[in-house]
Amino acid sequence: MELKVFQELVEQIDLEYFHLTPLQQEEKVIQLIDLHHFIDCYNPDIKIIDYICHPINIIEDKSIKKGILFYDLNHPPTINFPDTETLKKHYHLQELWFVFVEENSVSDFSQHTGFLLENNIAHSYNKIFIFNFFQSVIHHLK
Repeated sequence: MELKVFQELVEQIDLEYFHLTPLQQEEKVIQLIDLHHFIDCYNPDIKIIDYICHPINIIEDKSIKKGILFYDLNHPPTINFPDTETLKKHYHLQELWFVFVEENSVSDFSQHTGFLLENNIAHSYNKIFIFNFFQSVIHHLK
């Protein structure tokens, strides 16, 4: 993402969502960075529809409307896991993706799979990924 585009999007968050706390605004900016970098690595043809209205990022991939939730085990966001069926209906989504964001290289996924089982997440999402942000590597878990 170009710096100018990034700055414009951050300004949009600041202006339109001034009611968010500084921590929530910071989480939105991180969400935005994760989304753009994930798309660049996964499929640059993906179109972003919305990233501000909810922790779920709404995209269009091959004419299919999908939602993506980014999650960092080391820095969990201040959200509750949304009801996926309600999200699908409300935003007319055909798929939901869950993406673990990692800063360091990960070869043992047991912590991630344990988290998915512990929080009953796996059955609610169509695809689950581990995204190594700095190495630009995406692992498919589901």
